[in-house]
Amino acid sequence: MKKIFGALLRYFIKGLIVVVPIGAAVYLIYWAVSTLDSALNLSYILWTNSKGKPIYIPGLGILNVLIVILIAGILVTNVITDPIKRWINRWINRLPIFKFLYSSIKDLTEAFVGEEKKFNEPVLVEINEFGLKKIGFLVQKDLSKLNLPGEVAVYFPYSYSFAGQVVIISADKVKPIDKSAASMMKFVISGGVSGLD
Repeated sequence: MKKIFGALLRYFIKGLIVVVPIGAAVYLIYWAVSTLDSALNLSYILWTNSKGKPIYIPGLGILNVLIVILIAGILVTNVITDPIKRWINRWINRLPIFKFLYSSIKDLTEAFVGEEKKFNEPVLVEINEFGLKKIGFLVQKDLSKLNLPGEVAVYFPYSYSFAGQVVIISADKVKPIDKSAASMMKFVISGGVSGLD
C-alpha cells in the first residue's frame, strides 16, 4: 500500500510541476489581456442592440491599443518633426510628477526594446572577499561624470520579479559572461533554475 501511495504521490508532484507553471502563465496572460480589453473597450459606447442596450465586443480594447500604438509609431516616424518633439518635451518638463513617471517608464521601455538596448551585456560581479558573485547587466561603462573614474554601473534584476537594483562597482570586479542577454535575464529572474540551455 505504501508503494502505491508513494508512486501516486510522485506522479502527483510531477504533474504539479507541469500544470502549475502552465496554469499560472495562462491565467496571468488571460488576466492581463482581459483587464486591458475591458478597460479600453469602447464597444459599450459605440454599439447598441435593437433594444438600446450596449453590446460588448470581446477583443476590441486590445485592438484599440494595437491601433493607437501603430498610429503613434507612424506619426513619430513620419510626421512629428524634431521641433514638435522638443515642444512636447518642454511641456512634459513643466509637469514634475508626470515628467518623472514618463521619463522613467520611457527609459525602461527603451532599455528593453529601443534602438540602444541597455540590458544586452550580462556580467558576473564579485561582491565580497568570500568570492560571492552576482549576475547583472552592465548599463554604464563610464561614470567619469559622477567623479567615479574606473567605476561602472551594473543592474541586478531580482529573482521572480521584474524589479532590480543598480550598483556602482569597480570595473575590475566585473567580468563579461559569454551567453546571450536574454538567457541570462531568464536565468536570474527564474531564480537560477532556467535559461542556461
